[in-house]
Amino acid sequence: MSFGDPNNPYGQPQQPPAPGYGYPQQAQPGVPPQQPYGGYPAAPPVQQGGYGYPPAGPAQMPGITRAAQIMLGIIALAHAVIAGLYAYALSQWDQTMADAGLTADSEAQQFADLGKGVVVFFLGLAAVFAILGLVLLLQYGKGGNGVRVCSIVYGSFAIVTGIFMIAAYGLGLIIIIVAILLIVFAAKRATAEWFRRPRY
Repeated sequence: MSFGDPNNPYGQPQQPPAPGYGYPQQAQPGVPPQQPYGGYPAAPPVQQGGYGYPPAGPAQMPGITRAAQIMLGIIALAHAVIAGLYAYALSQWDQTMADAGLTADSEAQQFADLGKGVVVFFLGLAAVFAILGLVLLLQYGKGGNGVRVCSIVYGSFAIVTGIFMIAAYGLGLIIIIVAILLIVFAAKRATAEWFRRPRY
């Protein structure tokens, strides 16, 4: 019995010839295939944003978001115009009341003062809305998702303003239409992705 006898059950098992020229390389049973690049397994494809991170948002402001910003600017400008109209009415108030002959009667004077207070209130409200709109407008480039939510709420209140101003030379109707467009554009998915994009 020889050491290299293939029929010997106690001998060393015969090794297959080493792969080389002329021999196809086949996977041996029980042996994992060789890994490329020095034994490191191939990494799975990495999705946009990487592991554990949200997907990266758009690099530039989408057109629909830019449209929402423009609508917001129009509403803020309209509120500035409304504040100007109230300021003009307030400046002419005393003269208008005197021309109407309401200053002689004390009861009529009280109603005139009450009306003047209402005008002052609406003037302040329109000025605050104009300032809030301007602040939101300037936050569109760097603000977070709160800017988008505040824009939707701002558009909702602007609809109410438009209803009160419906008789003022069609200004109220314009505000209502623009406010609805603002709400629609701010609620779009592209706008949400813009405001939720990661900031480095």
